[in-house]
Amino acid sequence: MIFADKLIQLRKKSGWSQEELAGQLGVTRQSVSKWEGGQSVPDLERLLALSRLFGVSADYLLKDEIEQAGPEDILPDTPQLRQVSLEEANAFLRVKEESVRPVIFGTFLCILSPICLLVLGALSEMPEWGISEAVAGGIGLIVLLCMVAIAVAVFIASGSKTAPFAYLEQEVFETEYGVTGMVKERREQFKPFYTRCNVIGTCLCILSLVPLFGGLIVNEDSDLLMVLMLAAMLVLIGIGVIFFIRVGIIWESFDKLLQENDYTRHKKTKSRITQAIATAYWLIATAIFLAVSFSSMNWRQSWIVWPVAGVLFPAVMAIYRAFDRP
Repeated sequence: MIFADKLIQLRKKSGWSQEELAGQLGVTRQSVSKWEGGQSVPDLERLLALSRLFGVSADYLLKDEIEQAGPEDILPDTPQLRQVSLEEANAFLRVKEESVRPVIFGTFLCILSPICLLVLGALSEMPEWGISEAVAGGIGLIVLLCMVAIAVAVFIASGSKTAPFAYLEQEVFETEYGVTGMVKERREQFKPFYTRCNVIGTCLCILSLVPLFGGLIVNEDSDLLMVLMLAAMLVLIGIGVIFFIRVGIIWESFDKLLQENDYTRHKKTKSRITQAIATAYWLIATAIFLAVSFSSMNWRQSWIVWPVAGVLFPAVMAIYRAFDRP
């Protein structure tokens, strides 16, 4: 029995289509078709992946004289991967769709949370309003903390609903027959909406600078006007982020089920490292924010640490991935 016949036999025994096996290996369906047709053979990396996937030795796959896998050809230490059924996949996608609105609400609250502090700070510098700087700072901080607290509560509640599916992000798994095809079909149907929302979100984030430039044109000496324009900028950014989140959560759920992009088997083995980096990064950002805020007592300006940290975070992760080699 040649390799092509063994591959067909093992694939059918596992109940997978060529497309689903290709998804497990991170190759195209045409590649699997060529292997099974005897037109080509997989490279060493894919061969070892097939060996682990089917729980047989590489010798069994390669040697034509071995007709059936005997006890010596079965890998004793091959871990049994978790099987994701069609029902589980649909339940996961449904839960992720339900989590979109709470996550949008919480994120929007976080983005808008500094506005009250900024506006009251500007008003405190205008004698006709009769607001002291201490009162403005106190009220502004209370509003900011309350909005952030509500957002955190929403995030925790939403996260508790998706917690049973955390293994999709953290563990390597296999999908039962029909799952890969269903997910890819839904992703193709979703793709136009995904593209449209990303275009709108990007345009809104770019246009969010217009109020600031408009304020400079109208009256650059008015602190209140500039603060109001900054608030308008944050609102536009928040609306733009809504479009990103609206489709990003759903698209990410497709990637998790297909084990693609940030959720490939290799990247899952590195997930603990990336989580540690992310945790350390945001703890350092928090420490910097508190140090700057309490040392200067200028809370109206120290909040800028957060958007700067948000912009730098993808750069830090990109540098890590550049040095990370499979």
